[in-house]
Amino acid sequence: METATMMCKTAMLMLIFIVTPSNASMNMQTYIVHMDRTKMTTTTSDRWYESVIESVNELFDQEDHESEKPELVHVYKTAISGFAAKLSTKQVESLKRLNGFISATPDEMLALHTTHSPQFLGLEPGKGLWSGSNLESDVIIGVVDSGIWPEHVSFNDIGMSPVPSKWKGECEEGTKFSKSNCNKKLIGARAFFEGYEAAVGKINETEDYRSARDAEGHGTHTASTAAGNLAHASIFGLAKGLAGGVRYTTRIAVYKACWSQGCASSDILAAIDQAIADGVDVLSLSLGGSAKPYHSDLIAIGAFQAIKNGISVSCSAGNSGPSSSTVSNTAPWIMTVGASYLDRSFEAIVELGDRQIFEGSSLYIGKALKQLPLFYGDQRAAFCIDGSLKKNLVKGKIVICQRGITSRAEKGEVVKSAGGAGMLLINSVNEGEELFADAHVLPASALGAIAGKAIKAYLNSTNKPTASITFKGTVYGKPAPLMAAFSSRGPNRVGLDLLKPDVTAPGMNILAAWPPSTSPTQLKSDKRTVLFNIASGTSMSCPHVSGLAALLKSVHKDWSPAAIKSALMTTAYVHDNLNRHILDVAFSTPTNATPFAYGSGHVDPQKASDPGLIYDITPQDYQNYLCTLNYSASDMALFAGDGFKCPKASSTMEPGDLNYPTFAVNFKKNSKSNIVTLKRTVTHVGIPNVTYTVQMNEPDGVSVMVEPQVLRFKKPGEKLSYKVTFMQKKGFMVQGGSFGVLEWVYLNMYHVRSSIAVTWI
Repeated sequence: METATMMCKTAMLMLIFIVTPSNASMNMQTYIVHMDRTKMTTTTSDRWYESVIESVNELFDQEDHESEKPELVHVYKTAISGFAAKLSTKQVESLKRLNGFISATPDEMLALHTTHSPQFLGLEPGKGLWSGSNLESDVIIGVVDSGIWPEHVSFNDIGMSPVPSKWKGECEEGTKFSKSNCNKKLIGARAFFEGYEAAVGKINETEDYRSARDAEGHGTHTASTAAGNLAHASIFGLAKGLAGGVRYTTRIAVYKACWSQGCASSDILAAIDQAIADGVDVLSLSLGGSAKPYHSDLIAIGAFQAIKNGISVSCSAGNSGPSSSTVSNTAPWIMTVGASYLDRSFEAIVELGDRQIFEGSSLYIGKALKQLPLFYGDQRAAFCIDGSLKKNLVKGKIVICQRGITSRAEKGEVVKSAGGAGMLLINSVNEGEELFADAHVLPASALGAIAGKAIKAYLNSTNKPTASITFKGTVYGKPAPLMAAFSSRGPNRVGLDLLKPDVTAPGMNILAAWPPSTSPTQLKSDKRTVLFNIASGTSMSCPHVSGLAALLKSVHKDWSPAAIKSALMTTAYVHDNLNRHILDVAFSTPTNATPFAYGSGHVDPQKASDPGLIYDITPQDYQNYLCTLNYSASDMALFAGDGFKCPKASSTMEPGDLNYPTFAVNFKKNSKSNIVTLKRTVTHVGIPNVTYTVQMNEPDGVSVMVEPQVLRFKKPGEKLSYKVTFMQKKGFMVQGGSFGVLEWVYLNMYHVRSSIAVTWI
């Protein structure tokens, strides 16, 4: 998915080594090396790692004269046992001979994946989760991203109490960033760039800041979405209102690990490691790469250590939808967040010369364009790539540009430089009816695939095609939520036993804080400055859920990260504001979204604060789950520590037995008798003396039996278990999956809802 200007630019104890680039270093790359702490030969870990360095250098001197020597850069203290180093393949082989070596994983570059959204979520000043008593408690959100613009009004500390004594973090100085940039709101700021510089070279400080200061905008946007202070906001007068983060009184700690060309996984792990040590309560990561086994996923490894320390972790699901099996950040201890629409739009109406009218989207605020000639090129010109448009053909015309290859805003820049008067940005069938609102540099409207098809047919029907564009500004009351086409989808290819993503939240056309030094389009030719900008992506939905986790942590201080996650999942809803099933804009015809797009559904904060029942999971439960995946001892050590042994009971467990709030059922295509039985345990967190009954909406082609069908609880804290048996009906197999719902209901007070997804593999 391209954001307004390809925003993502696609945006333990460890040591990191790095060397100055040279001919020899061309054969070297950064590896994250895991070591067995039980094999320590010295009394302190620092001295042991020094001896490891010495051993590497000795082997280097004896056997490898073509590579450069490593140099110590980072020390990590909580996430895993090991180090990261820039090594040649020969040096990695030499390391494998050292006592205590477990594994070496190549570093990789990952990508970065809001005024009205709190109201859309049902948050009201002075009420419920936004009551004064709840907002007064100290909660710290750690944001791993591209940094922050500390002077922004969203991060002022007026009226805030002193920094809590539990905080151990710092405000690190660097390029145009001093300790005075932190305050009682922004209480910590650090930058991690060693892995990045090892991969791409030294940071160009004319384009970025070698500090926690944000040059991209992404980090400032996500931090303010989660926890920005209340401020009057708009962009060019659009979306005007009082903007605030989901938990606007929360403290913010920023960990900059993302730069102009991406985020090195070793730096992300360093940031998570430091955030744990600093004492954050919630971690928000709007970034990721392709899904991979958990033991190879450094975000999953770091997040697990955070969970063990009671820290809730939210991650973006990715922007690779609507293709199936694209969801990332799929570890069960991570809250994986998809993206959906608000009920707000920015309408730009297009009327063709034959009177056909289409509703588009734009943040352009200039005068309307009267009927002007249309131009649509072929090949490269159809995508409005730089240099593809000839001035004599497009001057004074509205140019039709197909999405793809380059960013949406960049296409407008190309049209403007060629003398075009305006732009119609049309979707392909794969992009469906997705409508991004961008701050285009010329009059422009984004249009869906239906309009795109009609416009092409119109071009073929007349020798003098024309069109006009009228800008209607901000419009509220649109059908919502809708699933964004770009939001990455299940099934979860890493673990088919887990339904991912977990939930969806607002992520389309979100207004939030923006650095004044960065234009709203991020184009160098765009000299406009804004304090707030509209952006889209699961990067925007993730911090909404991080803020909600902080709100729930304020209300339920004794809840585990899994309990908070369960509450948000089982109270989520799947109907829009017209009481229809949530639709998926990836399709040109109205099509219901499925749990592979929204997981449990759209988050509902107020209901999540009193969910009735929760599906709790301990770190030990997660470890037992990993045992069912047949991980090796060295793989398990990454999560459970050195010397961990899987319990004997795990040999009879199945991955699907993890006490997850949703059900992912896998039937074999060629089996004549598909029967799967799963067990769950719920903890009562509501009022005393209640009786829940089960209600089923069975997936097509599947019979479901629940035992028992009634759960009676006398007091809060009580736990009861039940079993669910899924049986394939004879002759049935549903292509693409079959979906249902299991719901535990008490009167009209509690509806504890679990999505069901059945696939044939």
